[in-house]
Amino acid sequence: MRLAYQFALESDLVRADGIEATEFPDLASKHRVYAVPKIVINEASYIEGSMPEEFFLDEILKAARPAQEEPT
Repeated sequence: MRLAYQFALESDLVRADGIEATEFPDLASKHRVYAVPKIVINEASYIEGSMPEEFFLDEILKAARPAQEEPT
């Protein structure tokens, strides 16, 4: 979550919210949270576990790419 928050501080295009899975079991079930951290990106992509910043950035960019390629 730390990296997600850092990215959100750096860019207005990124929003980060932390959710306690035990307090929101329906949301945890919806996103199949079985381990933490689990980052949900645009309701479609997921990152599980901790990783170095450069790998995290790569995963974020991969998840954002389809949205960027859609015609406007």
